[in-house]
Amino acid sequence: MDDVFETTNGAVRGFRAAEDVVAALGIPYAAPPFGAARFRAPRPATPWRGVRDGTAFGPVAPQSAELPGAPSWRPGDEDVLTVNVWTPTPTTDPLPVLVWIHGGAYTFGSSAQPDFDGTALARTGLVVVTLNYRLGFEGFGHVPAASRSGFGSGPVAHVSADSVVHVSTDSEADVDFEADADAESDGTAPPDNRGLLDLIAALRWVRDDIGAFGGDPGNVTLAGQSSGATAVACLMVMEQARGLFRRAIAHSPASPFHTREIAASTTREIAAAAGCEATPAGLASATPQALVAASDQVVDAYRHDPSSGSRHYDPSLFAPVLGGATLPVDPLTALAAGAARDVDLLLCHTTEEYWLLDAVGSCAKLTTHARIDRFAEDFGLAGDVVEGYRSARPGAPVRDVHLALFGDLLFGEFTHRLAEAHAAGGGRAHLSVFDRHRGGADRTPVRAWHCADIPFAFGNLDDDRLSFLIGGAPGPEDHELAHRMVRAWSGFAATGDPGWAPVAGTTTRTAHVWTPADQPAADRHPVPDRALWATTDFPVLRP
Repeated sequence: MDDVFETTNGAVRGFRAAEDVVAALGIPYAAPPFGAARFRAPRPATPWRGVRDGTAFGPVAPQSAELPGAPSWRPGDEDVLTVNVWTPTPTTDPLPVLVWIHGGAYTFGSSAQPDFDGTALARTGLVVVTLNYRLGFEGFGHVPAASRSGFGSGPVAHVSADSVVHVSTDSEADVDFEADADAESDGTAPPDNRGLLDLIAALRWVRDDIGAFGGDPGNVTLAGQSSGATAVACLMVMEQARGLFRRAIAHSPASPFHTREIAASTTREIAAAAGCEATPAGLASATPQALVAASDQVVDAYRHDPSSGSRHYDPSLFAPVLGGATLPVDPLTALAAGAARDVDLLLCHTTEEYWLLDAVGSCAKLTTHARIDRFAEDFGLAGDVVEGYRSARPGAPVRDVHLALFGDLLFGEFTHRLAEAHAAGGGRAHLSVFDRHRGGADRTPVRAWHCADIPFAFGNLDDDRLSFLIGGAPGPEDHELAHRMVRAWSGFAATGDPGWAPVAGTTTRTAHVWTPADQPAADRHPVPDRALWATTDFPVLRP
């Protein structure tokens, strides 16, 4: 195969990522979403003449995060809707395609992170696609319909000198969300979930152009982790995405979703911090950089205000917005009703999800049982849930009880419920749990925390930039575990079979457990206590 690929919009030159793999990076799948296109559904990319260079990743979406090994966003970077492709060479028959959606709380991250290099997966016979999409307010902020009176006629929130966000509710009675939904449907209002619409545009690019890279557009698996995994679940039930992929992989899907009321309230807070009105014109007058900075200011205010409710514990402002034209109902409800019964689903969560968020300083440090009780109250959890987690960990530090509870609330229990809902709706769902906690050549203790599974599933263990995630340099047993996980992903993408049976009814006894071969079964960490969560509603609808 030549290193130049002919796409619908023009030719692109790739490079040899390995002797048997060619990569082509930074290929536009939609036009830059700024100027007249800002806050709108993605528009077609502009064709180019000549051969486009495909040796570097495209710019990342507006964000303030600076991640190891990945580029940072710079104000003025606009061509942020791009894909990257890794394809084995030479190829003969069309190959299965795996499309990857990165996570990052709908706020940060990019396809250029070193754990997402597609070379190892491509060597198993897959064409691998990764992509960037709009994040933060640009991708998930609610922008009201311009015609609605009352919203944004004046400031309805302000950030005080002590950085605490205060929101007035006086104008909320004027908010007509039904009218907003109608305006979104007919295209007169900016759509909610623009980041999800970007992903659909990328899948349409795959449908139209992946054949040029040796891929089979009829055998596409959509995969993601954390917020990227929740995006996968959303696309499974979105009508606009129907028929664009055949299988789905979701690692550590995040449970929060927002109602339109929550999303509108968040918009008012961000607009107040940015010093603009919460109207289409007012929000458009604020630069992407200003809205990123304003969002960070609102997050910081929640982080320093223990009385601010559920958002205080790990402030995240954005989530898929329910109730509009793009996402009428949540995935759990739609999957249980059979909305995606023809899409095979592979799910996974780690057993110590929230220990990563604690390690990087993202979540609040709870040091007393009274704080845990307040945490449960703020999230609307029944008291027996907290007591059950305490009883299962006699003598454990308060921190450990909190992190276990938080991790299962946001990731573990939701993963199980997605599997069960899909099975109830007539779909095939395979469930797995990542529980590696001995690593390196000396087999020292490591955490099976959020994101630790992804370098294994991609086969990328030897990059020094990933040593923090996986707990240091890998040992032979770690490479063997990665080999098994890569093969499971590859097999599932090719045939729908990861190597173990699908869920039938409850997931309690049907999860495949990922551990190194030398890890004793007695060292395994517990999965969520399903009985304790029986009285808790999902998805989480909390700001």
